[in-house]
Amino acid sequence: MTFSVRGQNVTVVGAARSGVAAALLLAERGARVTLTDESAGLEETTAARLRDAGVALELGIRQGGTFTSSDLLVLSPGVPLDQPAVAAARHAGVHVMGEIELASRWLSGRIVAITGTKGKSTTTTLTGRMFAAGGLKTVVGGNIGTPLSSQVASSTPDTFHIVEVSSFQLETTDTFHPWIAVLLNLSSDHLDRHGSMEVYGAAKARIFANQTGDDWAVINADDPQTLELARAARAKKVFFSASTPLVPLSSIRLIGKHLVADVMAAATVAQIAGVSHDAIVQAVESFIGLEHALEPLASVNGVLFVNDSKATNVEAAQRAIESFERGLIVIMGGRFKSGDLSRLREPLQARAASVVAIGEAAPLITRALEDVVSVEHAATLEQAVRRAYELAPRDGVVLLAPACASFDMFRDYAERGDVFKREVLKLVEENRSRER
Repeated sequence: MTFSVRGQNVTVVGAARSGVAAALLLAERGARVTLTDESAGLEETTAARLRDAGVALELGIRQGGTFTSSDLLVLSPGVPLDQPAVAAARHAGVHVMGEIELASRWLSGRIVAITGTKGKSTTTTLTGRMFAAGGLKTVVGGNIGTPLSSQVASSTPDTFHIVEVSSFQLETTDTFHPWIAVLLNLSSDHLDRHGSMEVYGAAKARIFANQTGDDWAVINADDPQTLELARAARAKKVFFSASTPLVPLSSIRLIGKHLVADVMAAATVAQIAGVSHDAIVQAVESFIGLEHALEPLASVNGVLFVNDSKATNVEAAQRAIESFERGLIVIMGGRFKSGDLSRLREPLQARAASVVAIGEAAPLITRALEDVVSVEHAATLEQAVRRAYELAPRDGVVLLAPACASFDMFRDYAERGDVFKREVLKLVEENRSRER
Protein backbone atom coordinates (compact mmCIF):
# COMPACT_ATOMS: atom_id res chain seq x y z
CA MET A 1 0.00 0.00 0.00
CA THR A 2 1.28 3.46 -0.93
CA PHE A 3 2.18 5.57 2.09
CA SER A 4 -0.19 8.52 2.47
CA VAL A 5 -0.60 11.37 4.94
CA ARG A 6 -3.50 13.08 3.17
CA GLY A 7 -5.90 14.57 5.69
CA GLN A 8 -3.77 13.58 8.69
CA ASN A 9 -2.61 15.85 11.50
CA VAL A 10 1.18 15.73 11.40
CA THR A 11 3.55 17.48 13.79
CA VAL A 12 7.15 18.04 12.72
CA VAL A 13 9.49 18.50 15.67
CA GLY A 14 12.54 20.68 15.07
CA ALA A 15 12.66 23.68 12.74
CA ALA A 16 16.17 23.26 11.39
CA ARG A 17 16.90 22.45 7.74
CA SER A 18 15.51 18.90 7.65
CA GLY A 19 12.44 19.81 9.72
CA VAL A 20 11.52 22.65 7.38
CA ALA A 21 11.97 20.36 4.36
CA ALA A 22 9.80 17.66 5.96
CA ALA A 23 7.05 20.15 6.82
CA LEU A 24 6.91 21.46 3.25
CA LEU A 25 6.87 17.93 1.82
CA LEU A 26 4.07 16.84 4.14
CA ALA A 27 1.98 19.91 3.30
CA GLU A 28 2.46 19.24 -0.41
CA ARG A 29 1.28 15.65 0.21
CA GLY A 30 -1.97 16.84 1.76
CA ALA A 31 -1.31 16.69 5.51
CA ARG A 32 -2.36 19.31 8.05
CA VAL A 33 1.09 20.21 9.31
CA THR A 34 2.36 21.90 12.46
CA LEU A 35 6.07 22.68 12.75
CA THR A 36 7.17 23.10 16.34
CA ASP A 37 10.43 24.14 17.98
CA GLU A 38 11.25 25.43 21.45
CA SER A 39 13.52 27.99 19.81
CA ALA A 40 11.87 31.07 18.36
CA GLY A 41 14.62 31.57 15.82
CA LEU A 42 13.42 31.08 12.23
CA GLU A 43 14.27 33.32 9.30
CA GLU A 44 11.26 35.34 8.23
CA THR A 45 11.61 34.28 4.59
CA THR A 46 11.51 30.63 5.67
CA ALA A 47 8.60 31.28 8.03
CA ALA A 48 6.68 33.01 5.23
CA ARG A 49 7.33 30.11 2.86
CA LEU A 50 6.00 27.67 5.45
CA ARG A 51 2.90 29.75 6.15
CA ASP A 52 2.23 30.08 2.43
CA ALA A 53 2.32 26.28 2.21
CA GLY A 54 -0.26 26.06 4.98
CA VAL A 55 2.11 24.96 7.74
CA ALA A 56 1.18 26.15 11.23
CA LEU A 57 4.14 27.33 13.32
CA GLU A 58 4.56 26.78 17.06
CA LEU A 59 7.88 28.43 17.85
CA GLY A 60 9.43 29.46 21.14
CA ILE A 61 7.03 27.47 23.32
CA ARG A 62 7.42 24.23 25.25
CA GLN A 63 6.51 21.31 23.08
CA GLY A 64 3.99 18.66 23.94
CA GLY A 65 0.38 19.72 23.56
CA THR A 66 0.25 19.09 19.83
CA PHE A 67 2.14 15.82 20.04
CA THR A 68 -0.46 13.51 21.55
CA SER A 69 -3.25 14.84 19.31
CA SER A 70 -1.28 14.11 16.14
CA ASP A 71 -1.69 11.17 13.77
CA LEU A 72 2.02 11.27 12.98
CA LEU A 73 5.07 12.80 14.62
CA VAL A 74 8.13 13.46 12.42
CA LEU A 75 11.38 14.11 14.30
CA SER A 76 14.38 16.10 13.17
CA PRO A 77 17.69 14.31 13.93
CA GLY A 78 18.44 16.44 16.98
CA VAL A 79 15.26 15.35 18.78
CA PRO A 80 15.76 12.22 20.94
CA LEU A 81 13.11 9.53 21.16
CA ASP A 82 13.20 9.70 24.96
CA GLN A 83 12.31 13.40 25.09
CA PRO A 84 9.31 13.41 27.51
CA ALA A 85 6.80 14.88 25.06
CA VAL A 86 7.87 12.44 22.33
CA ALA A 87 7.76 9.49 24.75
CA ALA A 88 4.26 10.54 25.84
CA ALA A 89 3.08 10.64 22.23
CA ARG A 90 4.49 7.18 21.55
CA HIS A 91 2.79 5.87 24.68
CA ALA A 92 -0.48 7.35 23.40
CA GLY A 93 -0.10 5.37 20.17
CA VAL A 94 1.07 8.19 17.90
CA HIS A 95 3.20 6.94 15.00
CA VAL A 96 6.71 8.44 15.28
CA MET A 97 9.37 8.48 12.55
CA GLY A 98 12.38 10.51 11.49
CA GLU A 99 12.73 12.80 8.49
CA ILE A 100 14.94 10.32 6.58
CA GLU A 101 12.38 7.55 7.06
CA LEU A 102 9.55 9.84 5.92
CA ALA A 103 11.28 11.01 2.74
CA SER A 104 12.55 7.57 1.77
CA ARG A 105 8.97 6.26 1.52
CA TRP A 106 8.29 8.58 -1.42
CA LEU A 107 11.55 8.32 -3.37
CA SER A 108 11.49 6.75 -6.82
CA GLY A 109 15.26 6.42 -7.20
CA ARG A 110 17.74 4.12 -5.49
CA ILE A 111 19.41 5.04 -2.20
CA VAL A 112 23.11 4.76 -1.44
CA ALA A 113 23.36 5.32 2.33
CA ILE A 114 26.67 6.00 4.07
CA THR A 115 27.28 5.99 7.81
CA GLY A 116 30.14 5.61 10.29
CA THR A 117 31.64 7.50 13.18
CA LYS A 118 34.13 9.37 11.00
CA GLY A 119 34.44 10.06 7.29
CA LYS A 120 30.76 10.12 6.33
CA SER A 121 30.79 13.53 4.70
CA THR A 122 34.02 12.95 2.76
CA THR A 123 32.85 9.55 1.50
CA THR A 124 29.36 10.77 0.63
CA THR A 125 30.63 13.79 -1.28
CA LEU A 126 33.28 11.83 -3.17
CA THR A 127 30.84 9.03 -4.01
CA GLY A 128 28.49 11.62 -5.48
CA ARG A 129 31.31 13.06 -7.58
CA MET A 130 32.24 9.60 -8.86
CA PHE A 131 28.64 8.86 -9.85
CA ALA A 132 28.35 12.23 -11.59
CA ALA A 133 31.67 11.68 -13.40
CA GLY A 134 30.26 8.36 -14.59
CA GLY A 135 27.24 10.09 -16.10
CA LEU A 136 24.70 8.94 -13.52
CA LYS A 137 21.85 11.17 -12.34
CA THR A 138 22.95 11.91 -8.80
CA VAL A 139 21.73 13.90 -5.79
CA VAL A 140 23.87 14.17 -2.66
CA GLY A 141 22.41 15.04 0.72
CA GLY A 142 20.87 13.73 3.90
CA ASN A 143 22.94 14.67 6.92
CA ILE A 144 24.92 17.01 4.65
CA GLY A 145 23.68 19.29 1.91
CA THR A 146 20.14 18.81 0.67
CA PRO A 147 17.68 17.14 3.09
CA LEU A 148 16.20 13.95 1.69
CA SER A 149 12.73 15.48 1.95
CA SER A 150 13.81 18.16 -0.53
CA GLN A 151 14.80 15.47 -3.06
CA VAL A 152 11.44 13.73 -3.34
CA ALA A 153 9.95 16.01 -6.00
CA SER A 154 12.84 15.45 -8.43
CA SER A 155 13.33 11.74 -7.70
CA THR A 156 12.97 9.49 -10.75
CA PRO A 157 13.64 5.76 -11.21
CA ASP A 158 17.09 6.53 -12.66
CA THR A 159 18.10 8.87 -9.80
CA PHE A 160 20.76 7.82 -7.31
CA HIS A 161 20.36 9.44 -3.90
CA ILE A 162 23.77 9.47 -2.19
CA VAL A 163 22.78 9.99 1.43
CA GLU A 164 24.86 10.59 4.53
CA VAL A 165 22.99 9.16 7.51
CA SER A 166 23.82 9.64 11.18
CA SER A 167 23.01 7.37 14.11
CA PHE A 168 20.36 9.93 15.15
CA GLN A 169 18.64 9.53 11.79
CA LEU A 170 18.98 5.76 11.64
CA GLU A 171 17.47 5.14 15.09
CA THR A 172 14.13 6.50 13.82
CA THR A 173 14.01 4.37 10.66
CA ASP A 174 11.55 1.56 10.07
CA THR A 175 11.33 0.78 6.33
CA PHE A 176 14.44 2.74 5.16
CA HIS A 177 15.94 0.54 2.43
CA PRO A 178 19.27 1.44 0.79
CA TRP A 179 20.32 -0.35 -2.39
CA ILE A 180 23.91 0.10 -1.20
CA ALA A 181 24.61 0.57 2.51
CA VAL A 182 28.09 1.61 3.65
CA LEU A 183 29.45 1.29 7.19
CA LEU A 184 32.81 3.04 7.34
CA ASN A 185 33.92 2.53 10.94
CA LEU A 186 32.72 2.59 14.52
CA SER A 187 34.24 4.20 17.61
CA SER A 188 32.96 5.91 20.74
CA ASP A 189 30.74 8.90 19.93
CA HIS A 190 27.37 10.40 20.88
CA LEU A 191 27.20 8.37 24.09
CA ASP A 192 25.63 11.43 25.70
CA ARG A 193 22.64 10.68 23.44
CA HIS A 194 22.74 6.89 23.06
CA GLY A 195 23.96 5.95 26.52
CA SER A 196 26.19 3.02 25.53
CA MET A 197 28.30 1.70 22.67
CA GLU A 198 25.84 -1.17 22.26
CA VAL A 199 22.93 1.21 21.63
CA TYR A 200 25.06 3.43 19.39
CA GLY A 201 26.26 0.44 17.36
CA ALA A 202 22.72 -0.91 17.05
CA ALA A 203 21.58 2.44 15.62
CA LYS A 204 24.36 2.32 13.02
CA ALA A 205 23.55 -1.29 12.12
CA ARG A 206 20.00 -0.29 11.20
CA ILE A 207 21.43 0.83 7.86
CA PHE A 208 21.37 -2.89 6.89
CA ALA A 209 18.04 -3.80 8.52
CA ASN A 210 15.76 -3.75 5.45
CA GLN A 211 18.23 -4.87 2.81
CA THR A 212 17.71 -8.10 0.90
CA GLY A 213 19.93 -10.40 -1.12
CA ASP A 214 19.49 -8.05 -4.10
CA ASP A 215 21.23 -5.20 -2.23
CA TRP A 216 24.84 -4.48 -1.31
CA ALA A 217 26.58 -3.94 2.03
CA VAL A 218 29.96 -2.21 1.79
CA ILE A 219 32.03 -2.87 4.89
CA ASN A 220 35.41 -1.80 6.27
CA ALA A 221 37.59 -4.92 6.40
CA ASP A 222 40.05 -3.13 8.73
CA ASP A 223 37.52 -2.33 11.48
CA PRO A 224 36.59 -5.29 13.74
CA GLN A 225 33.53 -3.55 15.25
CA THR A 226 32.20 -2.76 11.79
CA LEU A 227 32.67 -6.37 10.70
CA GLU A 228 30.74 -7.56 13.74
CA LEU A 229 27.84 -5.14 13.21
CA ALA A 230 27.52 -6.19 9.56
CA ARG A 231 27.59 -9.92 10.31
CA ALA A 232 23.79 -10.27 10.23
CA ALA A 233 23.29 -8.21 7.06
CA ARG A 234 21.37 -10.11 4.36
CA ALA A 235 22.79 -8.06 1.48
CA LYS A 236 25.71 -9.10 -0.68
CA LYS A 237 28.85 -8.07 1.25
CA VAL A 238 31.75 -6.26 -0.36
CA PHE A 239 34.78 -5.28 1.70
CA PHE A 240 37.12 -2.33 1.29
CA SER A 241 40.49 -1.64 2.87
CA ALA A 242 42.96 1.22 2.95
CA SER A 243 45.68 -1.33 2.17
CA THR A 244 44.04 -2.45 -1.08
CA PRO A 245 44.00 0.62 -3.33
CA LEU A 246 41.36 0.71 -6.04
CA VAL A 247 42.79 3.98 -7.38
CA PRO A 248 46.42 5.16 -7.59
CA LEU A 249 47.47 6.64 -4.24
CA SER A 250 49.18 9.43 -6.18
CA SER A 251 45.74 10.65 -7.32
CA ILE A 252 44.61 11.34 -3.72
CA ARG A 253 45.11 14.98 -2.76
CA LEU A 254 43.82 14.80 0.82
CA ILE A 255 45.73 15.36 4.07
CA GLY A 256 45.62 12.31 6.36
CA LYS A 257 46.37 8.66 5.69
CA HIS A 258 43.07 7.66 7.29
CA LEU A 259 41.20 9.36 4.44
CA VAL A 260 42.54 6.71 2.05
CA ALA A 261 39.93 4.35 3.51
CA ASP A 262 37.17 6.83 2.71
CA VAL A 263 38.38 7.07 -0.88
CA MET A 264 38.41 3.27 -1.19
CA ALA A 265 34.90 3.04 0.25
CA ALA A 266 33.62 5.54 -2.32
CA ALA A 267 35.44 3.73 -5.13
CA THR A 268 33.93 0.40 -4.05
CA VAL A 269 30.41 1.86 -4.19
CA ALA A 270 31.05 3.43 -7.59
CA GLN A 271 32.31 0.13 -8.99
CA ILE A 272 29.13 -1.63 -7.83
CA ALA A 273 27.08 1.03 -9.65
CA GLY A 274 29.06 0.46 -12.85
CA VAL A 275 31.10 3.68 -12.87
CA SER A 276 34.22 3.26 -15.00
CA HIS A 277 37.69 3.20 -13.46
CA ASP A 278 38.68 6.31 -15.43
CA ALA A 279 35.69 8.27 -14.08
CA ILE A 280 36.49 7.15 -10.52
CA VAL A 281 40.12 8.30 -10.83
CA GLN A 282 39.03 11.58 -12.42
CA ALA A 283 36.76 12.31 -9.45
CA VAL A 284 39.51 11.49 -6.94
CA GLU A 285 42.10 13.64 -8.70
CA SER A 286 39.83 16.70 -8.65
CA PHE A 287 38.78 16.29 -5.00
CA ILE A 288 40.72 18.36 -2.47
CA GLY A 289 38.52 17.64 0.53
CA LEU A 290 35.68 19.21 2.48
CA GLU A 291 35.42 22.43 4.40
CA HIS A 292 36.19 21.93 8.11
CA ALA A 293 37.68 18.46 7.50
CA LEU A 294 41.50 18.61 7.66
CA GLU A 295 41.18 21.75 5.57
CA PRO A 296 44.52 23.50 4.96
CA LEU A 297 43.98 27.25 5.25
CA ALA A 298 47.16 29.30 4.99
CA SER A 299 50.78 29.56 6.08
CA VAL A 300 51.92 32.51 8.18
CA ASN A 301 55.69 32.83 8.58
CA GLY A 302 56.03 29.13 7.83
CA VAL A 303 53.26 28.04 10.22
CA LEU A 304 50.51 26.06 8.49
CA PHE A 305 46.96 26.40 9.86
CA VAL A 306 44.64 23.40 9.40
CA ASN A 307 40.91 23.40 10.20
CA ASP A 308 39.43 20.07 11.35
CA SER A 309 36.45 21.47 13.23
CA LYS A 310 34.50 18.34 12.19
CA ALA A 311 36.75 16.32 14.54
CA THR A 312 34.07 16.34 17.24
CA ASN A 313 35.15 13.12 18.99
CA VAL A 314 38.36 11.60 20.33
CA GLU A 315 38.78 9.13 17.45
CA ALA A 316 38.54 11.90 14.85
CA ALA A 317 40.98 14.12 16.75
CA GLN A 318 43.45 11.23 17.02
CA ARG A 319 43.30 10.66 13.28
CA ALA A 320 43.86 14.35 12.63
CA ILE A 321 46.86 14.51 14.97
CA GLU A 322 48.38 11.40 13.42
CA SER A 323 48.17 13.04 9.99
CA PHE A 324 51.23 15.14 10.85
CA GLU A 325 54.75 14.20 11.83
CA ARG A 326 55.93 16.93 14.21
CA GLY A 327 55.74 20.59 15.24
CA LEU A 328 52.04 20.49 16.14
CA ILE A 329 50.15 22.96 18.28
CA VAL A 330 46.66 21.53 18.75
CA ILE A 331 43.59 23.56 19.71
CA MET A 332 41.15 21.28 21.51
CA GLY A 333 38.00 21.57 23.57
CA GLY A 334 34.32 22.35 23.60
CA ARG A 335 31.49 20.25 25.00
CA PHE A 336 32.85 16.77 25.68
CA LYS A 337 30.52 14.03 24.44
CA SER A 338 32.27 10.83 25.39
CA GLY A 339 35.41 8.82 24.79
CA ASP A 340 38.84 8.29 26.27
CA LEU A 341 41.07 11.36 26.04
CA SER A 342 44.04 9.27 27.14
CA ARG A 343 44.08 7.84 23.61
CA LEU A 344 45.54 11.18 22.54
CA ARG A 345 48.51 11.00 24.92
CA GLU A 346 50.84 8.94 22.74
CA PRO A 347 50.18 10.69 19.41
CA LEU A 348 50.48 14.11 21.07
CA GLN A 349 53.66 13.23 22.93
CA ALA A 350 55.25 12.14 19.64
CA ARG A 351 54.12 15.13 17.56
CA ALA A 352 52.94 18.12 19.58
CA ALA A 353 54.75 20.90 21.39
CA SER A 354 51.61 22.21 23.10
CA VAL A 355 47.84 21.98 23.39
CA VAL A 356 45.65 25.07 23.75
CA ALA A 357 42.39 24.08 25.44
CA ILE A 358 39.07 25.93 25.15
CA GLY A 359 35.51 25.57 26.35
CA GLU A 360 33.84 23.37 28.94
CA ALA A 361 36.23 20.48 28.38
CA ALA A 362 39.42 22.46 29.07
CA PRO A 363 39.81 21.08 32.63
CA LEU A 364 39.23 17.50 31.38
CA ILE A 365 41.83 17.97 28.67
CA THR A 366 44.33 19.36 31.13
CA ARG A 367 43.91 16.45 33.55
CA ALA A 368 44.18 13.86 30.77
CA LEU A 369 47.20 15.30 28.95
CA GLU A 370 49.24 17.74 31.03
CA ASP A 371 51.90 15.22 32.04
CA VAL A 372 52.77 14.39 28.41
CA VAL A 373 52.35 17.76 26.69
CA SER A 374 52.13 21.39 27.76
CA VAL A 375 48.47 22.47 28.08
CA GLU A 376 47.37 26.10 28.17
CA HIS A 377 43.84 27.51 28.41
CA ALA A 378 42.28 30.23 26.25
CA ALA A 379 38.97 31.96 26.98
CA THR A 380 37.94 32.16 23.32
CA LEU A 381 38.83 30.46 20.07
CA GLU A 382 40.22 33.75 18.77
CA GLN A 383 42.61 33.92 21.72
CA ALA A 384 43.51 30.27 21.20
CA VAL A 385 44.52 30.90 17.57
CA ARG A 386 46.76 33.79 18.61
CA ARG A 387 48.39 31.82 21.40
CA ALA A 388 48.88 28.74 19.23
CA TYR A 389 50.62 30.86 16.60
CA GLU A 390 52.96 32.28 19.25
CA LEU A 391 53.80 28.76 20.44
CA ALA A 392 54.27 27.18 17.01
CA PRO A 393 57.74 26.53 15.59
CA ARG A 394 58.32 28.32 12.29
CA ASP A 395 57.86 25.13 10.27
CA GLY A 396 55.04 23.87 12.47
CA VAL A 397 51.29 23.32 12.19
CA VAL A 398 48.44 24.84 14.17
CA LEU A 399 45.67 22.25 14.06
CA LEU A 400 42.08 22.77 15.20
CA ALA A 401 41.04 19.25 16.26
CA PRO A 402 38.56 19.81 19.09
CA ALA A 403 37.67 16.20 20.06
CA CYS A 404 34.46 17.80 21.37
CA ALA A 405 31.14 19.16 20.19
CA SER A 406 30.86 22.89 19.64
CA PHE A 407 27.61 23.68 21.43
CA ASP A 408 29.10 25.32 24.51
CA MET A 409 30.47 28.20 22.41
CA PHE A 410 29.06 27.92 18.88
CA ARG A 411 25.94 27.02 16.93
CA ASP A 412 27.67 24.03 15.32
CA TYR A 413 31.06 22.78 14.13
CA ALA A 414 30.78 24.87 10.95
CA GLU A 415 30.48 28.13 12.88
CA ARG A 416 33.47 27.07 15.00
CA GLY A 417 35.47 26.37 11.86
CA ASP A 418 34.44 29.69 10.32
CA VAL A 419 35.61 31.60 13.41
CA PHE A 420 38.92 29.76 13.24
CA LYS A 421 39.30 30.66 9.57
CA ARG A 422 38.46 34.32 10.13
CA GLU A 423 41.11 34.60 12.83
CA VAL A 424 43.70 32.92 10.62
CA LEU A 425 42.84 35.36 7.83
CA LYS A 426 43.43 38.24 10.25
CA LEU A 427 46.89 36.86 11.00
CA VAL A 428 47.61 36.58 7.28
CA GLU A 429 46.59 40.21 6.69
CA GLU A 430 48.56 41.46 9.70
CA ASN A 431 51.65 39.64 8.47
CA ARG A 432 51.27 41.15 4.99
CA SER A 433 50.95 44.64 6.48
CA ARG A 434 54.20 44.21 8.40
CA GLU A 435 55.97 43.08 5.26
CA ARG A 436 54.94 46.15 3.26
